[in-house]
Amino acid sequence: MPLEDGIISREKDGTPNEEYCKWCYADGTYTYSDMDDLIDVCVRSMADQGFTEEQARAYLRETLPRLDYWKRYEELSDNGQFEAFKRQLIQEINDLHVEGMPKLEKLNALVGSYVNLSYRLPGGQTVKFLDDTTTYLGNQLESELGEDLCFGVLANMDFILICTYREGGADPELLLYKKR
Repeated sequence: MPLEDGIISREKDGTPNEEYCKWCYADGTYTYSDMDDLIDVCVRSMADQGFTEEQARAYLRETLPRLDYWKRYEELSDNGQFEAFKRQLIQEINDLHVEGMPKLEKLNALVGSYVNLSYRLPGGQTVKFLDDTTTYLGNQLESELGEDLCFGVLANMDFILICTYREGGADPELLLYKKR
């Protein structure tokens, strides 16, 4: 599958890997071991590009099994190490017991440029905490407190970040940034 420069994956040392997109392979690691999880994430992105959910699912169900990674999954997989890491992160995040945040069930690969919100500091300046070119693990959860708030959860080997925001990423508020 030909890839545009903006979505090419990277190895741990930062060199490009033109075989995979940055959602499937990031920092030298395959980010999905379940094709259905990958399809769920991709369908949301494709819907933003004018595809219906049905069109996107049909296309991905036909295309993904033909890609080298899925053909060679047993050979290329890490024997569940990455999934074990994601389960550990989910447990750490749920153990924080953030008020109003529902239980986290799943972490998806998310590109920094997609989730790197600008947070307002007490002095009025704004700051971004993420690298736009890095792929993180994260999810969006609807707040149990209502108020049209969502929780954004992002993590990697080094940190856990939890924030709230409104539709379209408006009014972001950093709730927690924890080094691991």
